[in-house]
Amino acid sequence: MASPKRSGQKRAPKLPAPGEQEALLVPTTEVHDSVMAHPGEAPAKPAFWHYGENLLLTFFFATMMVLPLLDIVSRKLHAYFNFVPVSPIPGSLALVQHATLAIMMFGGAIAAREGKLLQLATTASMIPDRYKTIVRVITTALGAAITAYLVKASFQFSMIEKGVGDIIAIGISKWFILFFLPVGFSMILARMIWRVSDKNSLRLLTLAVAVGLASLGPIIHGPSETFIYICFGLLMVAVVLGMPVFLVLGGAALIFLWNSDTPIDSIPAETYRMVVSPTIPTIPLFTLTGYFLAEGGASQRLLRVFQAFFGSLRGGPAIVTALVCAFFTCFTGGSGVTILALGGLLMPILIAEKYKERDALGLLTSAGSLGMLFPPSLPVILYGVVSHTPIDQLFLGGLVPGILLLVITAWWGVVKGSKAQASKHPFHKEEALSSAWAAKWELLLPLVVFFFLFIVKVTLVESAALTALYAFVVEVIIYRELKFKNVPRVITECGILVGGVLLILGVSLGFTNDMVDAQVPAHLAAWVHDTVHQQWVFLLMVNIMLIVVGSLLEIFAAIVVVVPLLMPMAAAFGVDPVHMGIIFLANMELGFLAPPLGLNLFLSSYRFKKPMTEVYMAVLPMYIILHLMVFAITYIPFLTMALPQWLCR
Repeated sequence: MASPKRSGQKRAPKLPAPGEQEALLVPTTEVHDSVMAHPGEAPAKPAFWHYGENLLLTFFFATMMVLPLLDIVSRKLHAYFNFVPVSPIPGSLALVQHATLAIMMFGGAIAAREGKLLQLATTASMIPDRYKTIVRVITTALGAAITAYLVKASFQFSMIEKGVGDIIAIGISKWFILFFLPVGFSMILARMIWRVSDKNSLRLLTLAVAVGLASLGPIIHGPSETFIYICFGLLMVAVVLGMPVFLVLGGAALIFLWNSDTPIDSIPAETYRMVVSPTIPTIPLFTLTGYFLAEGGASQRLLRVFQAFFGSLRGGPAIVTALVCAFFTCFTGGSGVTILALGGLLMPILIAEKYKERDALGLLTSAGSLGMLFPPSLPVILYGVVSHTPIDQLFLGGLVPGILLLVITAWWGVVKGSKAQASKHPFHKEEALSSAWAAKWELLLPLVVFFFLFIVKVTLVESAALTALYAFVVEVIIYRELKFKNVPRVITECGILVGGVLLILGVSLGFTNDMVDAQVPAHLAAWVHDTVHQQWVFLLMVNIMLIVVGSLLEIFAAIVVVVPLLMPMAAAFGVDPVHMGIIFLANMELGFLAPPLGLNLFLSSYRFKKPMTEVYMAVLPMYIILHLMVFAITYIPFLTMALPQWLCR
């Protein structure tokens, strides 16, 4: 096997796993870290039961990978040999779906253990030091009170199902898996209290406040509008102070349910219904693929390939930057990983090629979110699940817009590089072929996804399982840069992110379904339809609104909160669901760069140690250009709809 390094080449630093970005951010922004974490503290030695949790999470991921693969093999053999069953394990899909529920709860519990529950706001670090302790106690107590009701509701729901006695597959009862819900929420609750401080007195104080807040629940039935507004106001304050996203949405759902005298066990019921839907298992599987790539040194090999093929071109470093960033964003699912991990590799290359520092900073910050429209991007899958839009059509619809955004970013970098006295790097056929051969397995990965999904026509879950297995074999067995002993650690990091995302998605359904029952989307759609009479005006309003939303909200939260409100309005104006999906995601991609709070701006400021004002100025030209491209995607439906209509008719 050819080595990814040439003789005498300096080895580039290894790309961190996607989940590691949160730890990197703690000292300055705490963008994703839970408010319960202690910034700057040394990590404690793991307790022995932590290893058991990690291995249990690894087992569930392995189950999700192996069972779909067995189904594919058995189904193909059945076509030639009738005595071979279509599925070797009856109900294997149900097992995969319920393994997703286990990953959600245990991954969320581990995220709480590590202080990595996802947040909405980035303002918690702005609180003066003298107030941080009391703010942490109050916010954690409120979150603990909400979690206590989630424990109660999920326990009631699991007891109801125990009486029914349904079997999922191979003798495993549905009740047994459902009991993971109260167990997981209980673990999150305990860890929130434990992490609030290293002083037992503050832990007890937090517990006492949480008990006091939770005791108010039974008396809140049919509350007044004023009381509801006060409760929502407290939740909004908690958002600003750093409460985890799923608790904010869970608290909102509880308020709605108490207001309508609806049993709170509808929250875990909706969570269960969402998690075991047929397409949800693709989220952990495709995310795991990105983690395997990140830990296996793929960044070094791919950077060498793109440098060899495009480094000799005028503006070649800009083309390399755009391609590498797009590749990793589509597999890791978040631009934060791209900027934090690849910035240190790409910035010296751009500076060495005589790019102005401001131009290099603007290019890297802008390229950080490229690739979000390409398969198997996690936001695309999540959007398809929430909006009930076919995910394969969303992937097809995003290809042309994604390529256009990639090309325009590279073009801007080429234009900026043309004024520099760039050093010449003649194209060497031997180096190009050698680098491509060394990275051939990773270069084939997008084709593997496309081949199985659209040519062999396996299901989306089966394609995700094949992709994850392919990445595992490539990085662990072929390249051997990811050691087998480290696989549980990598899967645990993946489970932390996936568990946090699925908790947001699952708990939010209680909130969004209550809004649907109250006909909030329908009333909003009717109001917009009566107020706005032309589709182009509606789309303009959507663009403006989504860019603001994308700069303020974490993308997964934005999808689960905004999409259920947006889809009825889009339908009222005759906007195709696939087109609406790409408009939404393209605007979210642009929102990463929107001043003053776009996430990429904070990450770039942290990674390159530059003032925010300097980052704003560096990004502004590229932001305007990408803005124009998003408008083109919005108002030229052919860019989005041509491939889905051609391949899916």
